[in-house]
Amino acid sequence: MKRFTLMALLMAAAGVMVSGRSATQTPTAGGRLPEIELVLPGFEVQLVYEVPLNEQGSWVSLGIGPDGSLYASDQGKTGTYRIRVGGTLDAPTAEVTRLPVAVSGAQGLVWAFDSLYANVNGTGLYRIRDTDGDNVPDTAEFLGVSDGGGEHGVHDVILTEDGKGLYYAAGNHSPMGEFTSSTITNWKEDLLLPREWDARGHARGILAPGGFVLRLNPDATERRVISVGFRNEYGLALNAHDELFTYDSDMEWDMGAPWYRPTRIVHITSGSEFGWRSGTGKWPAYYEDSLPGIVDIGPGSPTGVISGIGAKFPAKYQHAIYALDWTFGTIFAVHLTPSGASYKGEVEEFVTGVPLAVTDAVIGQDGHMYFAVGGRGGESKLYRVVYRGNEPTDPAPAPDTPEARQARQLRKQLESFHGRQDPKAVDTAWPHLSSSDRFLRWAARVAIEWQPVESWIQRAIAETNPTARIAAIVALARNGTAAHREAATRALLDLNPAQLNADQKLALLRAYSLVFMRLGEPTSTERERIVAALHGMLPDPQRDNRINIETARNLIYLKDDQVTAKLMALIRDRQPPQPPGWSPARLKRSERYGGEPLALVANPTPATEIEYAFMLRTHREGWTTELRRQYFQFLNEAAEYRGGASYSLMLEDVRAEALRNSTPEEREAVADLTGRSYAAAPDFEIRPPEGPGREWTLPEAVKTVAAASMTNRNFERGRSLFFSTGCGACHRLNQYGGDVGPDLTTVASRFNANRILEKIIDPNLVVADQYLSSEVRLTDGRVLMGLPVDNADGTLTVHPRDPNQQATTVQRSQVQSIQRTTVSVMPPGLINALNPDELRDLMAYLQSGGNPQHRFFQDAPPPAPGGRGGRGRAGGMPAGQ
Repeated sequence: MKRFTLMALLMAAAGVMVSGRSATQTPTAGGRLPEIELVLPGFEVQLVYEVPLNEQGSWVSLGIGPDGSLYASDQGKTGTYRIRVGGTLDAPTAEVTRLPVAVSGAQGLVWAFDSLYANVNGTGLYRIRDTDGDNVPDTAEFLGVSDGGGEHGVHDVILTEDGKGLYYAAGNHSPMGEFTSSTITNWKEDLLLPREWDARGHARGILAPGGFVLRLNPDATERRVISVGFRNEYGLALNAHDELFTYDSDMEWDMGAPWYRPTRIVHITSGSEFGWRSGTGKWPAYYEDSLPGIVDIGPGSPTGVISGIGAKFPAKYQHAIYALDWTFGTIFAVHLTPSGASYKGEVEEFVTGVPLAVTDAVIGQDGHMYFAVGGRGGESKLYRVVYRGNEPTDPAPAPDTPEARQARQLRKQLESFHGRQDPKAVDTAWPHLSSSDRFLRWAARVAIEWQPVESWIQRAIAETNPTARIAAIVALARNGTAAHREAATRALLDLNPAQLNADQKLALLRAYSLVFMRLGEPTSTERERIVAALHGMLPDPQRDNRINIETARNLIYLKDDQVTAKLMALIRDRQPPQPPGWSPARLKRSERYGGEPLALVANPTPATEIEYAFMLRTHREGWTTELRRQYFQFLNEAAEYRGGASYSLMLEDVRAEALRNSTPEEREAVADLTGRSYAAAPDFEIRPPEGPGREWTLPEAVKTVAAASMTNRNFERGRSLFFSTGCGACHRLNQYGGDVGPDLTTVASRFNANRILEKIIDPNLVVADQYLSSEVRLTDGRVLMGLPVDNADGTLTVHPRDPNQQATTVQRSQVQSIQRTTVSVMPPGLINALNPDELRDLMAYLQSGGNPQHRFFQDAPPPAPGGRGGRGRAGGMPAGQ
């Protein structure tokens, strides 16, 4: 392992101070914090420390040392810090010292094995030791593991339940690198039909395993794969039963599409796979070769995850898992109920605020919860949550039942066979292939997958229990060879779908798909028998959309000529779509939440029928001119709904692909239905600024939009200015705008007015990875500057920094190289044409999330904030907060 010498010099040269430096701060005590909107009764949120941004950066991870000191890391290059909290229960103080090591940018911190481990974004894992006995970690050793960078790179690291190793989390943009062992036999994309990459280019080309969790030994030389298939899990936590949990992210641009997966709490077990695949390829939670989450939360941006163990909280909250949502400023308390070999979860809002971009949390040795806000160069603060209620706070045993405890023990016994061959494994695991408990059945199947196929294939074929047979054939498909295809197909054909329940039918359909993908295509005779069996399942007699989708998926793969008419009948006779199970009260708790989630609750998209249309886009069999017209008419109707940033572009890609697979005669017959753009155009007047403008500086702009002046603003003018200044060319806000830059609907839940203005005036200060400008060199010698976005038709569009310039689209084959710069695609000076009143109206529109009922557009000032603790809304957000 490399010692920290050259790295320290390089970071020092880059402006990172590696010498110790301390600062002591005593926040003003008393009163309710204006940024805190809600805290549960009996709890109180206190401000501990305001982080000086220019000196100590923006904190994104927290850890706790053996002496009770807290540790924090800047997302950028300013360093890693130790925080000693003192003072009283009513008035905390903080002494902050920079560690004398050149380690910064850690998104995971944990104290273990007499060391502070830091999982550094873009570099990997470091071990920081105290070598001179002064209780200050002073020497860093680079351990590596993964060098994933950006916001989907390496994340949390925690101590394992047995205290002998580390769990290590990384998002879907992190290369796994070499590992020494695995609990998973293999992973592949396993997509039966062609995918579409994200229409805006996100995660294009990234393949399985996606995000992953490893188990490491103390020096990281042993690296065991525990779980895969995450999108971007940031935090990890163990509950009182030593079970591992995370909070996986959604792809918010997918909202409204059938493959949208909300953020969810996931129970990580040995050998688990959670099915993230890029673009449209995300696996449904019901797939037999994927495990589900234990509770869906909804839209959000997951960051830290911690357990309530050690908190001086009432018993219910000692046993909770706390999940932090950066985008919507929420700390959730997730209450777990044992259920078989896993859990069910119930979600409760614990703390919410605006702006409250929560990044990480820990339970201190004093029993209080400490959490940080920050990220993306935003202002950081350190808070703590204390309990002042009347309920007992003594340590209490976690809820459990004998049956659940026995089920978990059995699951762990089966997991002991993962990653190795054992002559006892098949006999021990086989009886549990028929379990209705998915986590038990999973553990049993993975144990069998690790044993030689020839030691259990005959048992699989002869198995009479349908659930067990299907699970065994899934194992065979995943680990067998083409020589096993005929036996696997015959074993599935021997099952009568009419005699299976819904879960068994879904497992059967996935097993067919896996046999086709992994072991090979069926013969013509087998194909006829399979098609005949599947025809009886479409449409499903119980109207189970999941069964319709998976039956259709297999029939389309088999080039069946009847599935087209059947799916178009389902599209034509569709029932009103069901809204997502997200609480409108939760979505409305902030005036600024708004956006796509509320629109989907009020007017959900026909997601199931979009799935049918998506699968049919490449299918050429069974079409008539009338069916083609119905198909493209449905796409036009689906485009009238509002979804995430990729929704309309996705529908355009589906339409383009379907047209390419139509005959010339069909294309001519639908020409009147296929020429329109699906992007929502503003249906209001856009007027240029009146001015006179000026070259706005940050101090002038902040003073101009002070809280006292942010009432009775003009909504229509603010909305118009959003477009006339060029913001709307790249950014969406509420329902309108471009798809090049980030959606700004909820920007005020992450950043206060000062930070929003700073990002407008100096857009290069902090730039998220996906919005850096690039230099695109073409084979004809031209050089284009801007944001490159791949298109579904094999072209690439470069969006320039100047919103008044036209984007350039070229063939992908014309691109010689693409080199990222450190410059944002957003140009400076967009507000320089505005006079002070116009700037106030634009900022009111931005901060309101496009809500004309926001208090900024009312005559009266906001009400005064309530007292300390309890529930209630905070008052107005003063400038400078």
